[in-house]
Amino acid sequence: MNEIIRIGIDTSKHIFQVHGVNAAEQPVLRKTLRRGQLERFFTSLPPTLIGLEACGASHHWARLLQSLGHEVRLLPPQYVKPYVKRGKNDAADAEAICEALSRPSMRFVPVRSTQNQAELMLLTARDLLLKQKTMLINAIRGHAAEFGVTGRKGANNIAALHELIASNDAVPELAREILGQLFEQVQSLEQQARTLEKKLVAWHRSNKCSRRLATIPGVGPIGATAMVMKVSDPRIFKSARHFAAWLGLTPKDHSTAGRHRLGVITRAGDEMLRRLLVNGATAVIQCARPGRSSPWLLNLLARKPKKLVAVALANKIARIAWVLMTRDEDYRHSLAA
Repeated sequence: MNEIIRIGIDTSKHIFQVHGVNAAEQPVLRKTLRRGQLERFFTSLPPTLIGLEACGASHHWARLLQSLGHEVRLLPPQYVKPYVKRGKNDAADAEAICEALSRPSMRFVPVRSTQNQAELMLLTARDLLLKQKTMLINAIRGHAAEFGVTGRKGANNIAALHELIASNDAVPELAREILGQLFEQVQSLEQQARTLEKKLVAWHRSNKCSRRLATIPGVGPIGATAMVMKVSDPRIFKSARHFAAWLGLTPKDHSTAGRHRLGVITRAGDEMLRRLLVNGATAVIQCARPGRSSPWLLNLLARKPKKLVAVALANKIARIAWVLMTRDEDYRHSLAA
């Protein structure tokens, strides 16, 4: 009766809380482990089912426990939260993970390989560099405006603004020196981002699925590589609608007592993928013309605001992408009509 059938682990940087139950669903294991003790402890245990929240470093620990012979499943944190009892501590979190792991309808996150996580760093690192570049450009514009120097909007016009600052005698020498250092940092970040983009494009050209996805209107090389890297197995979604819902492109449901009320989109799932899809849909809408675009899109633009149409089109693009990934088919323009 003391044989452990299921274990939940609440992870952190140094302290790990373990909660295990037997076949009668009675707790038989409650233990706090330090980082260095975790591998030794699970090496001594017979193979069992282990659940962890899909959070920072969870894929690393999942791979490690799998190498020890255990079956590991990652649970979305939002699906574990309802099982947390009164009070918030590591022991309660580990018990909630163990309980959520037993639910037949529970959904799990696939464990990523080290190669897949390394490839994803191309996307996340590039995104970080672009954010830092935008922050510096805004700082340069803000500081220059304090001395009455302004320029045209857009990252491509920052060089012209730098020339205005350098040639304007109203800007003190100290300010020009500091702004020059910030401008050099912008150039450095731009060069680093371009280097990562070249690697992304090379990866895109070497991947057949990514090349197919890039043929969808509104999905370029960056969006295609992001979708292939982040969705390693699209078949875990039952349908294209489930995939769009995972991306957070479906409305919130507030229905009750037979009354159907839909709100704004849920914004669940991966924020980067959703942003790339919406930006791509916005670009398609800007080029929408009678005779060139699908009647569905033109009719929707005639009745709804452009931002709402962009989300609807992003939902449609996501569903088309799921079909191409699961069926290994090429995009046919007749589908858009």
